[in-house]
Amino acid sequence: MKSPTKSMIVLLLASLLLAACSSEPAEPQASAAPLQPIDVAHVVRADIIDWSQFTTRLQAPQTVEVRPRVSGVIESIEFVEGAEVKQGDLLVKLDPRPYAAEVDRLTAQRDAALAALKQAQLEERRSTRLRASNAMAAEQADARVFQAQQRQAELAAMEAALQAAQLNLEFTDIRSPLNGRVSNAFIQPGNTVNANASVLTQLVSTEQVHAYFDIDERSWNAQFSDVTAATQLAVYLQLTGENDYQHMGMLDFIDNRVNFNTGTLRVRATFDVADNKLRPGAFARVRIAPQQKISSVLVPETAIGTDLKNRFVLAVNAENTLEYRQVTLGPRIGTLRVIETGLNGDDRIAVNGPARVGPGMPIEPRDVTIDTSALAQVLPETRISSELEQSVAQAR
Repeated sequence: MKSPTKSMIVLLLASLLLAACSSEPAEPQASAAPLQPIDVAHVVRADIIDWSQFTTRLQAPQTVEVRPRVSGVIESIEFVEGAEVKQGDLLVKLDPRPYAAEVDRLTAQRDAALAALKQAQLEERRSTRLRASNAMAAEQADARVFQAQQRQAELAAMEAALQAAQLNLEFTDIRSPLNGRVSNAFIQPGNTVNANASVLTQLVSTEQVHAYFDIDERSWNAQFSDVTAATQLAVYLQLTGENDYQHMGMLDFIDNRVNFNTGTLRVRATFDVADNKLRPGAFARVRIAPQQKISSVLVPETAIGTDLKNRFVLAVNAENTLEYRQVTLGPRIGTLRVIETGLNGDDRIAVNGPARVGPGMPIEPRDVTIDTSALAQVLPETRISSELEQSVAQAR
């Protein structure tokens, strides 16, 4: 007979063996996927100027084609080509001898007319005495009076002709009509030139330049309708090859009507010339703004994505999840872009845009600072003032 204790031990071992065979190994717990690290920054909030930009060609306020006022042969060129000249400087000299001879001839005729007048006046006085004593007929006395008057008129005509001849002699010295810069000599010495026809050279004034440009009437009515020439609206100019708008001028002319063919209004800005940097004919960009400053939201250009016809920015919410924000773009300032609608001043955004991420994706934010150095280049004023002129002069 078996012992009860041994029977219990056998049953226990059998139960343990059965449990070990029937149990399956436990699966390891799945680990969570790591979050994508993304550069995140708060949008930039700044006061900026809403500039309107236009293109233009610079013009000299005065441009003169130098032409001779008398015909003749060029004797000499008296100016240095491309040099600055003053009003009254001698530019070209024509052969004066034919005109000098004409002056001499008319001078002699004037002297003869003067002698004839004196003789006629003497006879007139004599006739007056003889007529008083009834020694001369009235008809003969009157004839001597009329003869004296005729000699007086002949002398006046001869003096006028002499004055015209002296002017022609003076015009053989062709002088600069203004202060400015002269071009090259178009006709060389020895050539015959015709009065008021032959162009000897060209002069442009250099103290100031004008920039004419056209503003469409929609923009003018929306932004500049209260502007007049007396407003002293500041205009900033950039030449080709320059990096910024370093030349400051003033809007001083607004046309009296809108061009019905183009729907634009022509305006003009005047700039003082410094260091001969502004030259007539140069291509330039100008910008103006109607208001002083506008509080705006700005983001880097890299943060802006394109979705078919829309522009958008990925904003980061409180749960560090990306959100799609459709935005309206404003002007560009360096590497930054003004956002007119779609973002608030306290929003956080993905700085590098939708390059590796998309809306609804949780991220690991990596805080960075947006470069705002471009904002330092924005000029703070849109109206001419003594303080503005001084600051721009120091910047130059």
